[in-house]
Amino acid sequence: MVKNSIEKERLKAGLTQVELAEKVGVTRQTISAIEGGDYTPSVALALKLAKTFKASVEELFALS
Repeated sequence: MVKNSIEKERLKAGLTQVELAEKVGVTRQTISAIEGGDYTPSVALALKLAKTFKASVEELFALS
């Protein structure tokens, strides 16, 4: 299972799920699923999320 800090980073950035979804080109449901641990994003999406938060993929996602 992959744990992530997407929700924490999103809230820190003051973004809603909809706003983050629009920034990275996915649906709000996808962001919700990632935050809930029900969906592991593709490498491309993980890189977009990392770029959005000015973080590394390793900072956002960790294997448990």
